[in-house]
Amino acid sequence: MLNKFLFFILLSSVLYANNIIQSTYYIDNDDIYLSHIIKEPSNDQQIYKIELGKYTKRIRAKELIKVLKEYGYKDVSAKSRYVKFIKKSPIDTSSIEASIQNHYLDNYENIEIKEIVVEPRGYIKTLPNDYQIEIKNNNYLSSNGVLNIKTIDNKKIYFNYHIVANLWIYVTKKQIRKDTQLSVLNTIKKSIILDKFRAKPIEILDANTLQSKRHIKKNKILTSRDVEILNAVKKNSTVNVSLDSLNMSINFNAKALQDGKIGDIISVQKRDLKRLKVKVIGKNRVEIQ
Repeated sequence: MLNKFLFFILLSSVLYANNIIQSTYYIDNDDIYLSHIIKEPSNDQQIYKIELGKYTKRIRAKELIKVLKEYGYKDVSAKSRYVKFIKKSPIDTSSIEASIQNHYLDNYENIEIKEIVVEPRGYIKTLPNDYQIEIKNNNYLSSNGVLNIKTIDNKKIYFNYHIVANLWIYVTKKQIRKDTQLSVLNTIKKSIILDKFRAKPIEILDANTLQSKRHIKKNKILTSRDVEILNAVKKNSTVNVSLDSLNMSINFNAKALQDGKIGDIISVQKRDLKRLKVKVIGKNRVEIQ
């Protein structure tokens, strides 16, 4: 009885790990087996075959789910209406993989790339001798992407790729209000698997450099959309005003009438209520223009 129970638990865990059908599968030959969909099936069987002279087979997800249920895999589902099986092209994609790797390394400070898979969108037997690899600038924001190679006669061949990688990024520890300085008190550095971002994640958080651009929820990955350079001067704070010239140097305190980052021009008010335009040059430091 105990052995049956353990077998059931093991079978359930395997099924759970394999219950999501992908939209695309790449196979080595014309024969499509259970093992292309189900990891380590108990009894591997051929379920489809790519027709002679063709290199792809598209099947309705509902039909495939029905076939899998007939083989005992009942806890399966699909996110797309169709599932496509593509015969792998016998080409060397190492140079394309190298370009993808460099693209991600150029855009991230700390990324650990574990695997890159590249496949043409259609079956091709050979690559052209000369071509240029074209990758969109924002492809690094996702683990799945599309690129193309451009031949000397301007012909384009498109490829799908998937990259498996880990990143070190910053996540909010708690809800953060707008214009709050970001630090170890309200953020934490974490390693995550690269998936998909709307904007570049924050990888480096030096002290006294960034503040929140908007209200940010707890446990949110910080991206460039969420942050801005920290204000060196806060509205209503006291700032040191300087005026340096060849003949004299003057320093006095004044009240800041605006927030300001380094390089910003803001207004300050002297004790006599006179207002001046000044340039922010440091933390609570400004100079007369």
